[in-house]
Amino acid sequence: MKFGLGMFGLKPHLYPVLARKADELGYESLWSSDHLMPLTTISATYPYSDNNLPSFTPDWPWMDPWVVMSSMASITSRIKFGTNVYILPLRHPFVTARSVATLDTLSEGRAILGAGVGWWPEEFQAAGQDFDSRGPRTTEITEILRRLWTEEAVEYHGKHYSFPEVRLEPKPVQQPIPIQFGGISNAAIRRAAREGDGWIPAFLPFDQIKEKIAKLHELRKEAGRADLPFDITTAPDGPPTPDLIKRFEEIGVTRLFVGPYGFPDAGITAEKIEAGLEQFANDVLSKFS
Repeated sequence: MKFGLGMFGLKPHLYPVLARKADELGYESLWSSDHLMPLTTISATYPYSDNNLPSFTPDWPWMDPWVVMSSMASITSRIKFGTNVYILPLRHPFVTARSVATLDTLSEGRAILGAGVGWWPEEFQAAGQDFDSRGPRTTEITEILRRLWTEEAVEYHGKHYSFPEVRLEPKPVQQPIPIQFGGISNAAIRRAAREGDGWIPAFLPFDQIKEKIAKLHELRKEAGRADLPFDITTAPDGPPTPDLIKRFEEIGVTRLFVGPYGFPDAGITAEKIEAGLEQFANDVLSKFS
């Protein structure tokens, strides 16, 4: 089992504290969230809560995840950096290809693209992007990214994107960078199974995760991809004790998001971060290394 740490809600001046300590103690990855330009009003279309509203407010201080993670890569040597999740169809694929490749190059191969199709129609409208075609566009973007990262030169002519021969330099260290898809809908699970290197579902109860993983394995087998490397990343539906973690391992989860002992929370300090990470490492990480 691998253990990832989310950064959602953490104040920026504490990012270096988290990165250095997590890297030192053996946590596997850090994860940054994404919205491009949230509107001042939030429509009730969020699919992962009972009231269809997200936990953030219009004044939430979103930061560019690739800039943030590149800064942390410069002060660490081992820990990986991922997005949970980056909204692919809000940007032209050239923008994403270069941003992720830059992080992978600067970190010497530690980037993970956790990707999603988005849920907020008004955000797409504000960015001048079509909301209804976001699924098919994500499929094209995924192909374009992998080709730009691995092929010397790329020409592409699809339904939604078309461009003459171009080349991306420098190529990232990873060939290619893993793309792991978020979402819990049937379409999201199909996309992860057929196009992804992993699946990052929302926080669901254990039994629901177990059921969806079984379906995911069926779809991967149908697509002839069952033997390829694949990560399943979620969060525990209770305190992450060794026994609970072993239950998730048994159903095929390969990475858990953990927030040891209240991290992050309002009023968190550097001392609390370091103490919480150390305690969790001693109590749990040491049993899974």
